[in-house]
Amino acid sequence: MSAQSIKGLVINSYSQPLESAYVFNQNSSAHAHTSEIGVFVISNSKIGDTLRVGLLGYETLEIVIKSNDNQTIVLKEKAFELDELVIQEELNTVSTVSRLDLNVSPVNSSQDILRKVPGLFIGQHAGGGKAEQIFLRGFDIDHGTDISISVDDMPVNMVSHAHGQGYSDLHFVIPETINNIDFGKGGYYANKGDFNTAGYVNFKTKDYLKESSVSFSAGQFNTLRTVGLFDLLQNKKNQNAYIALEYIETDGPFESPQNFNRINLFGKYVLRTPNNSKITLTSSHFTSRWDASGQIPNREVINGNISRFGAIDDTEGGTTERTNFNVALNKYLDDNTTLKANTFYSHYAFELYSNFTFFLEDPINGDQIRQKENRNIFGLNTSINHRKYFGETELNLKAGIGLRHDDVDDIELSKTRNRTETLQNIQFGDINQTNANAFVSAEFDFGDLSIVPALRLDYFKFLYNDNLQQHFETQSETKTILSPKLNIYYNANSNLQLYSKSGIGFHSNDTRVVIANNGKEILPKSYGTDLGLVWKPIPKLVINSALWYLFLEQEFVYVGDAGIVEPSGETERLGGDFGIRYQLNDYLFFDTDATYTKARSIDAPNGQNFIPLAPDFTLTTGLSIDNYHGFSGGLRLRYLDDRPANEDNSIVAKGYTVADFNINYKWNAITLGLSIENLFDVEWNETQFATVSRLQNEIQSIEEIHFTPGTPFFIKGQITYNF
Repeated sequence: MSAQSIKGLVINSYSQPLESAYVFNQNSSAHAHTSEIGVFVISNSKIGDTLRVGLLGYETLEIVIKSNDNQTIVLKEKAFELDELVIQEELNTVSTVSRLDLNVSPVNSSQDILRKVPGLFIGQHAGGGKAEQIFLRGFDIDHGTDISISVDDMPVNMVSHAHGQGYSDLHFVIPETINNIDFGKGGYYANKGDFNTAGYVNFKTKDYLKESSVSFSAGQFNTLRTVGLFDLLQNKKNQNAYIALEYIETDGPFESPQNFNRINLFGKYVLRTPNNSKITLTSSHFTSRWDASGQIPNREVINGNISRFGAIDDTEGGTTERTNFNVALNKYLDDNTTLKANTFYSHYAFELYSNFTFFLEDPINGDQIRQKENRNIFGLNTSINHRKYFGETELNLKAGIGLRHDDVDDIELSKTRNRTETLQNIQFGDINQTNANAFVSAEFDFGDLSIVPALRLDYFKFLYNDNLQQHFETQSETKTILSPKLNIYYNANSNLQLYSKSGIGFHSNDTRVVIANNGKEILPKSYGTDLGLVWKPIPKLVINSALWYLFLEQEFVYVGDAGIVEPSGETERLGGDFGIRYQLNDYLFFDTDATYTKARSIDAPNGQNFIPLAPDFTLTTGLSIDNYHGFSGGLRLRYLDDRPANEDNSIVAKGYTVADFNINYKWNAITLGLSIENLFDVEWNETQFATVSRLQNEIQSIEEIHFTPGTPFFIKGQITYNF
């Protein structure tokens, strides 16, 4: 019988499709991977051939093709065994490793979600409700200026945000709903656009629940958290639906209580059709409020006027909320073509009170400001993936278009007093910003060598109505940018992959700054390249390392109390990433990720060219136990080196080393857990800034470190019931 293409579906024991499973024909050496809906089409196959099907975390299965009918293959879940990982068989080894990390060390907070990205550090500096400050590859990314963040392909970054460009608040995500983290460093990915310079992260939520659960945790500082996940369609064929609810409250370790609370509601429905298509509906709502002690000046702690957990102005804080609707379609068009699309809507509201400089600008009323906005976001993403053969060469062609429109009403920066009185409107207006985009990439698979050229086109339209002007006027600017990419992968053997990645990325600037600058420096480009490898030298050890370089046409520094973004010239960064995953035995895992970076401003003279708050060395490491006689948990350590806080390094932001510990024990349907943050109770500063400030009793202003203290020893317990 002549060889032909064989089509099939790979599912687990819950009848759920499995993505990225490897299908290998042991007779012809033809191979394929399952799509997001579990479908595979393997060429050069015939009746009587033997297929080997495997996926890390599942038992490998061998089946004999007995007919030309569609094959349905069921894989049974098992413990992760790193020696079963074959790098050549993985679509994305780094994402596979992140799935391993999630499995052996689950997340239990919104902050932990971002920390799962190797080399990424975060810091909170204004109560629990404000988005975290992000550090990656020598960037102080602020709240998201140089990293593209999404959830289920719905953007998280906020363009032209009241507080800062790219502001990314992930607190609407309930961590227990996360299934996988797809991430990449650098601006090398054609389907990623705005903010993709240092990298991107896309969190994917679970399509189904294995079981329902309720959880309750309590800890120091009046901390409570309760979570419920409820399966709504148990044992319903080809359909899944569940809802999740989270409530958190805490006062934090501060002398002025944070009075923080947050409520999250998330729902998801998945329908799989007989023709191997998948329709997904998700919706969520989150709301949060908090008070904050803000960033305190180091001098006041040294002289004993306040403690590390005290405040100069404890009337800071804010409220925020976000409502999301996301509809996604994964459609099988034919044996070689699939369509993926999603359309989304978000309503977002934000109000933040801050005081960075105390009485520097206004010695009578103080320098408190309010940043506020009300936003609607509309958008869609589409991509078509088509596979074609030219002799023995396989071509995977992917193309797509996208659209995002932000309608921002009453975006405001005002001087206030005591969060109750508005003293002066500094900025007040309406923003409309549109981004239309298209991309195409072509992956040429020559066997051990893959070459992936790609091209992306982005068009932006910026509109601003300044409500502080007497006469109505719509100010507008447009800009188009073309971003080429080229990635090359070479499998030296089955467990050693070498790669080269290169490409141009960009981030947009705030609409108000675009208008003020008459369209100059709207979309500063980044030029980057990576040379790296993924290597498995022994059965239970995986090494991932890279040397990289990144040049930016323009850095932008957000000046929060003035509501402007200042250009600071060209910059360059070069560095290296090193990560390992090692399985010591059936239940014990070790991991470490280190990044070294040299970050400098090109335009400034030597010695005056440091980039403020750019970390030069970061390290995370830990031991994890996975299901040892019912026990699981781990010890985690993170280290951030000293780093310059200003351009001449005369002010230094001190580094820190912090260890966290957690242990869980599962007994039938009940799981008991204990977690400790800052196990050794070290004094550390979570965020630090070189700030010029003046207190009410001071004659002269002083520039020095202002900081938010990191959490002291913090213990909490948790009980979970599964049903």
